[in-house]
Amino acid sequence: MAFVIGCESAIIMTIQLTEDNKLKKLIVVGDRILIKPTKPNERTESGLYLPPGVQEKEKVQWGYVMKTGPGYVLPVPAEDDDWKPQEERVKYIPLQAREGDLAIFHSAASTEIQYQGEKYFIVPQSAILMLEREEEL
Repeated sequence: MAFVIGCESAIIMTIQLTEDNKLKKLIVVGDRILIKPTKPNERTESGLYLPPGVQEKEKVQWGYVMKTGPGYVLPVPAEDDDWKPQEERVKYIPLQAREGDLAIFHSAASTEIQYQGEKYFIVPQSAILMLEREEEL
């Protein structure tokens, strides 16, 4: 899929939609996290095949963190830096989740969305039960 960005006399610039840039337009707000669910197992450990939709009804789901919001907003004292623009005075407590983490979360607290033909969950930080990160602690 190509998008036309600008058109001047003879110059047409197009951007190809790739895995790297398809989520760049999305801005996750506040303490929310965008998660792409992992592909569910089709079989149990004993070898039985599960019908479609069984894993989606589970209370706990797994997925990879794709984007995170800025975090929890800290209140700004009224007398502090009145001369600064409002957006520069906002401070945040950052979230624990980072892009690329494997997250285990409560599915009841999440909101399922479809974006560009793929399924994602928007999950508040409080619904994350555990994170798995590849880097050493």
